[in-house]
Amino acid sequence: MITINPNHKYSLDNVLFVFALEMEAGEIFHAQNKLFTGIGKLNATYELTKAIHEKKPELIINLGSAGSSQFSKGDVVCCTQFVQRDMDVRGLGYELYKTPFSNIPTILQYGLPMESLPAGICGTGDSFEMGHTETKYDVVDMEAYALATIAMKEEIPFLCLKYISDGADDNAADDWTVLVHKAAVAFGEILQINR
Repeated sequence: MITINPNHKYSLDNVLFVFALEMEAGEIFHAQNKLFTGIGKLNATYELTKAIHEKKPELIINLGSAGSSQFSKGDVVCCTQFVQRDMDVRGLGYELYKTPFSNIPTILQYGLPMESLPAGICGTGDSFEMGHTETKYDVVDMEAYALATIAMKEEIPFLCLKYISDGADDNAADDWTVLVHKAAVAFGEILQINR
């Protein structure tokens, strides 16, 4: 049983754990229903959409590494809001991050909160950000916005936990390589997943 908060409890059999990479799951999630999407919004969208129609999960949990200049390395942040940080159609008069002709707001609010964890706003884009100065989002990744959008459109509850592996700065690549392997252990402890 996974308990997100007092109103949201799910059988492990009905949970789909979604990771970009196998190294983010480690051995901790070996026995769980899991999906590895690959890196980026397109891969995440395709793989999750296919898995939803095959597995019909009652809850989608996205677990992965992320950068942040606001949170510390090793923190786990619960993201409940999402920004598509590489959407920029200001040249046609749209607000930065707004998708034209879409009813999805600039900041998508779709994620279950976990009271024991700090809340974050995840900026998703198809680039490894190494100079984060934006203030609309405080966590940086490459898949969560796409996953949250699909979960919302399919009306499936969504939990997004990000392990802060780097400072989204000029040391990000080196830090990520070292710390990404610790993510699975942290997630397993929080969600009480045993091997």
